[in-house]
Amino acid sequence: MKESSAKYFSNRACQYFPCHKAENTDDFNCLFCYCPLYALGSRCGGNFRYTDKGVKDCTECAIPHGEGGYEYVMAHIRGVTEMARRTD
Repeated sequence: MKESSAKYFSNRACQYFPCHKAENTDDFNCLFCYCPLYALGSRCGGNFRYTDKGVKDCTECAIPHGEGGYEYVMAHIRGVTEMARRTD
């Protein structure tokens, strides 16, 4: 089990732990409990699908929760910050 840090946090007391299927929960990272890349839609790069009602379903994606997840999110976060800067 990893030690908590700025890049890793595990909340085994959470009623939803683990929130995604995981082969090994010893290093399951809860830092991005809600993925900051969700808003990127199809550009997030994760294993997602859209439901019949058009809702993005990320239950099969564990990128933010696995090894290298922090680095992946940080490498792609620019798209989210660019979206936040836009004005209509």
